[in-house]
Amino acid sequence: MTSPTAIDGTDAAPDLAARCFGDGDPLYESYHDTEWGVAFEDSADERELYERLALEAFQSGLSWITILRKRDAFRDAFAGFDPAVVATFDDADVVRLMADAGIVRNRAKIDATIADARALVAMHERGERLRDVLETYRPAEPTVPATPADVPGSTPASSALAKDLKRLGFRFIGPTTAYAAMQAVGIVDDHLATCPVRRDEGAPGG
Repeated sequence: MTSPTAIDGTDAAPDLAARCFGDGDPLYESYHDTEWGVAFEDSADERELYERLALEAFQSGLSWITILRKRDAFRDAFAGFDPAVVATFDDADVVRLMADAGIVRNRAKIDATIADARALVAMHERGERLRDVLETYRPAEPTVPATPADVPGSTPASSALAKDLKRLGFRFIGPTTAYAAMQAVGIVDDHLATCPVRRDEGAPGG
């Protein structure tokens, strides 16, 4: 998700009234407050990282709240995003997924999600980690955007990351989706300077 847009609403918690996006929808607020831009410890199979990358690809051309509302259905459809299981999906699974109204039924994105699982499993068999690839592109110093207009849609780093991921066998990944993934998993923190979720030294009160 890039260039976040606030949802109008009046029910946001007072102490988080200055969220940089998400106000007015509890699901979106929770994602903003607890997930977006936050690094996390993943399991050995990196299924959470794989899920984040897959959902960012499915979000391409759609609103992020649409994906959040379908996330449970995506998890059911893709075996909890267990890469070892998704890597075994065949044509029958693709037919099943294309008939699943609970998810985004886009053939190219579905095919990419399966291909990405296979690429990730192959990486693990070589002793490589997807997190290590992403960490290569963590900026030396955090940026602190002042306004939504300061949040880029892509960067030279995300362009390079997209090329690296394609080289590794990942699909449906370009500079914009790569940057959205960097945001989602905490490689970059694009919470605005005034956002109460920011906790670094570059933000007011950080």
